[in-house]
Amino acid sequence: MPADKERRRELGAFLRARREQLLRAAHALPPGTRGRLQGLRREEVSVASGVSMTWYTWLEQGRDITPSRQVLGAVADALALTDAERAYVLSLAGYAPTLPAHVEPAPAHVQRLLDALDHPAYALTPDWGMAGWNAAYELLYPPIAEVSADERNLLWLLFTDARLRELLDDWPVTSRRFLAEFRAESGHRLTDPTLTQLVAALSERSREFREWWQNYDVGGFESRARVFRMAAGAVTFEHHQVRPSDRLDLQIVLYTPASSADAALFHASAEAGSHRAG
Repeated sequence: MPADKERRRELGAFLRARREQLLRAAHALPPGTRGRLQGLRREEVSVASGVSMTWYTWLEQGRDITPSRQVLGAVADALALTDAERAYVLSLAGYAPTLPAHVEPAPAHVQRLLDALDHPAYALTPDWGMAGWNAAYELLYPPIAEVSADERNLLWLLFTDARLRELLDDWPVTSRRFLAEFRAESGHRLTDPTLTQLVAALSERSREFREWWQNYDVGGFESRARVFRMAAGAVTFEHHQVRPSDRLDLQIVLYTPASSADAALFHASAEAGSHRAG
C-alpha cells in the first residue's frame, strides 16, 4: 500500500539521519575515514545492535519487511534513541495506536472547559489545528480571532506569523521543540493528506521549517517555562498539556503564570491591550 511504503521510507530516512548524526567517540569508536568524528557506518550499527547487516540495510532502504519490536528496540539502543524517538520508530513500523480523525471545532463540553479556565488555554487536533481557545488565550495572542479557519493551525502560525514570532521570547528554540514534538506525534499519520499538505505548504513558505524538517528531530512533550513578550513586560508561563479522557484525539494546552508577579503582568498587559483596542 502507498501509505505503508511512505512509512517505510520515513523510517529508513530517520534511522539513517540518526546514524549519521551520532558522535563516534560517544560509542567508543575511533575517527572514521578522513578523520570523521561524526557518523557511524551501517556495519557498526549492525554489530552494536546484533541485527544482521542485510536486515539493517533493508530497514534504511525502506524495504518491504516487517521488523519485530525486539529488532527495532535493539536498533534504538544502538542509535541511543530517546523515548520519544523510540515511540516514533515504533509508530512508523505500525506498533503504535492511531488516533481518530480530528474534529473541528472542539466539542461543546471541551469548549466549556476552556472557557472555565482563567489562564490561556487552547485545544489542538492531531494535525495541530486550533479547535478552540478561551478568552485568556485571545488576550495573550489577539490575532487568533482574525486568522482564517484554513490557516488556524499552530505549526503554520508558528512559522508564518511574524506577530507570533515577536511574541515568543525564544522563537528559534520554541519553534524547533514544537517541530520535534509534531514529528513525534505525526509518524503514524505520515500519509494523511492534511498532514502532507501542511508539510508541503510550510516547506515552500518557511526556510527554517524546510531546513529543520530535514533534521528529523523527534521529541516528546515536556512541561516547561515559556516567556512571552507582552505590553507590560516579559511574562513567564508554565506550559502544560492534558487530554480529555473521552476525546483522546484532542490535546488541551494550558499556560499558567509562573508566579503572582507574572499573573499581574499578564493582566496588566491584557488591560493595556483592551485600552489600545478601544
